Amino acid sequence: MTTEREPVRWGVLGCANIAVATVIPAMRGCERSRVVAISSRNGGKAHAAAEQLGIPRSYGSYDELLSDPDVETVYNPLPNHLHVPWTIRAAEAGKHVLCEKPIARTAAEARTLIAVRDRTGVRMGEAFMVRTHPRWLEIRAQLRRGRIGDVRLIEAHFSYFRRDPADVRSRVEWGGGALLDIGCYPVTLSRWLFGEEPDAVIATVEHDPDFKVDRLDSALLRFPSGHATFSCGGQLVPYQRLQIFGTRGRMDIEIPFNAPPDTPTHILVDDGRDLRGGGIEAIEIPAVNQYAVQADRFSDAVRGVGEVPVPLEDAIANMAVLDALARSAASGRWESPKGAEATRRD
Repeated sequence: MTTEREPVRWGVLGCANIAVATVIPAMRGCERSRVVAISSRNGGKAHAAAEQLGIPRSYGSYDELLSDPDVETVYNPLPNHLHVPWTIRAAEAGKHVLCEKPIARTAAEARTLIAVRDRTGVRMGEAFMVRTHPRWLEIRAQLRRGRIGDVRLIEAHFSYFRRDPADVRSRVEWGGGALLDIGCYPVTLSRWLFGEEPDAVIATVEHDPDFKVDRLDSALLRFPSGHATFSCGGQLVPYQRLQIFGTRGRMDIEIPFNAPPDTPTHILVDDGRDLRGGGIEAIEIPAVNQYAVQADRFSDAVRGVGEVPVPLEDAIANMAVLDALARSAASGRWESPKGAEATRRD
């Protein structure tokens, strides 16, 4: 019988770079999570990853890992078009699943997971590591205490440069493109910080002429309490920033999405007394690996302590906004995420 203090035993589907280079190394420092198996369609690749990362077992197929009775929870970092099918197969094998973002290519696709989760009784969640980082928890707490007055505007930017036909993000049919890859971050954070859903969104998009994926996106989300704007690009200079504007102050968050794990991070709070930054206070948050925190928070939920940080209902709502943004880019009009959800349920 497992106990509340016993680490949750994880298995990893595939040897994606995010898993091998970032998530699994972070989990090696976890208190409540332990990676015990990794799989790949290439057995040699899985074996090499297991040797490199100190993982006890490797498998040459995903099904073999799902058949391992010692694996309790699965991390799914496969390409976007494989998120839903392999999350379903893992759940039907009795495994809890933390699926990499975006949880699906569309809200309709993501919604199919609800019935599977409820039928199998497993825990399912979307891997938005920012939502468990202590810095973002502190930001949300300060906003709710009214530190900068009423929040009216959130502005964000996220970009990198990568143009490679072999990259899964270059494949339209696999759910590639900048919006699903990185635009999902300002969407989830703005929804979470406002504590409400946007009633309408509008976007404009530029596509890669060869790959046809979106490579530059600009968007405006209209919330009951204010606005959120963001831009994202997959073929731009690497840069990240997010600012939150209230009626009495402003917050500026450096490197908001990929916070460094080995140095403290800061929340800059400006009371607006002058335009030179004379009223800026820097709040320091101790260094933490957000991927390790994410894994342990999900493991806690598996052990019945707390809830899944980003549950399916939240993941589906996020996908509905992303769907509406894609529709708006095509139509040139404001689109409603709620309207899309109602239509699809009918």
